[in-house]
Amino acid sequence: MKGLLQRVSQARVEVDGEIVGSIDQGLLVLVGIEPQDFEATADKLLKRLLEYRVFTDADGRMNDSLTDVQGGLLLVSQFTLAADTRKGRRPGFSTAAPPDRAEALFDYLVAQARALHPQVATGRFGADMQVHLVNDGPVTFLLEV
Repeated sequence: MKGLLQRVSQARVEVDGEIVGSIDQGLLVLVGIEPQDFEATADKLLKRLLEYRVFTDADGRMNDSLTDVQGGLLLVSQFTLAADTRKGRRPGFSTAAPPDRAEALFDYLVAQARALHPQVATGRFGADMQVHLVNDGPVTFLLEV
């Protein structure tokens, strides 16, 4: 499972012109799910997302986590993160989990996040989404679990 996290001052996801999820300060996380991923993998990624120290403390150092700053968490499924890009000029998607399995695991991740964190928003699985963000820093990390 891959999580491309971006520290944002604000972010939102629109589907057909409707805002389906938005946050102010926090993390926008694009989530790629692979065939070998299970609930335990999602739990591990979520723990890292909530505890990863990417926010600045009073001394201007990246020492605070999402939990510390009580920021928003915007989770967006993105199967293209699981693409095989090692060769050629076109990505291969056989390395991504099948849509029904990926959706179930993404829903599990969202449910667990909502149980552990007060501000969780999402995109819409499988939809054509427009993601708007103001990347703070910019600070972007790829977490793989």
